[in-house]
Amino acid sequence: MAIIVNLDVMMAKRKVRSKDLAESIGITEANLSILKTGKARAIRFSTLEALCKELDCQPGDLLEFRE
Repeated sequence: MAIIVNLDVMMAKRKVRSKDLAESIGITEANLSILKTGKARAIRFSTLEALCKELDCQPGDLLEFRE
């Protein structure tokens, strides 16, 4: 089973650059990159909330479960 992170897809749809998104939600570009590549072992709800607010989306738009 796997959790797939679709953050890069949503960023492309919204035409948002990594640098701008990281700055607007208050995390480093390195940490945003870790989230985008799916290498993160966890995500804080506050970070998920900030991403959803900034990208105008739902958590399900960013995260997907596949067996």
